[in-house]
Amino acid sequence: MASKDKDLVEILEEHKQIDIAKYINHVSAPQAGAIATFSGTTRDTFEGKTVLELRYEAYVPMALRCMKSICSSARSSWNLLSIAVSHCLGPVPVGETSVFIAVSAVHRADALDACKFVIDEIKASVPIWKKEVYSNGEVWKENSEFLERRMDLGKKDEMWNEKEIEVEVERHTRKSCCGAKVRSLRKEIKNEDEQNFYLFMFRKDFLCHNEM
Repeated sequence: MASKDKDLVEILEEHKQIDIAKYINHVSAPQAGAIATFSGTTRDTFEGKTVLELRYEAYVPMALRCMKSICSSARSSWNLLSIAVSHCLGPVPVGETSVFIAVSAVHRADALDACKFVIDEIKASVPIWKKEVYSNGEVWKENSEFLERRMDLGKKDEMWNEKEIEVEVERHTRKSCCGAKVRSLRKEIKNEDEQNFYLFMFRKDFLCHNEM
């Protein structure tokens, strides 16, 4: 199994486009029999509404840690050579890439399965938020994967009762995601970085509610 030091995980600042060739080159190796990639792009419609662009925000220190942890988990499950992950922040117009993943392995099954795992986990657990901008308005959106993960964890840890779960589902339906993410990650704040994350999250929740 290759070292995790061969992984490349980046979150790009606003208005920087993902250089797909860079990440494919990073995972390329003579011993690689397969390179699996995933490119997430902005589509032009959602439920009949015309989409102009997506806008992404993140708490970068924690998002990077989460993404690196996902790569480590992938390595524990599959025999991989190298992983590259990149996610954009800021506006991403229709047709452009917001997230790109490349995974190399000796065998294609490992590369394909790991690539799917990485994008699924990013959608479900990394603190990155998306606003959809339409021709007639805009709204913050929450990934359905994140809602499902939150419900599963809440039930498993007995964090919420049934009424609280109903409130969380209603919040998701209203597309206000940020306060829910604060709650799903709640725990004892152990250091300044975690405190800054929670302050960031509460600010996001306030902005979401005032934009609805």
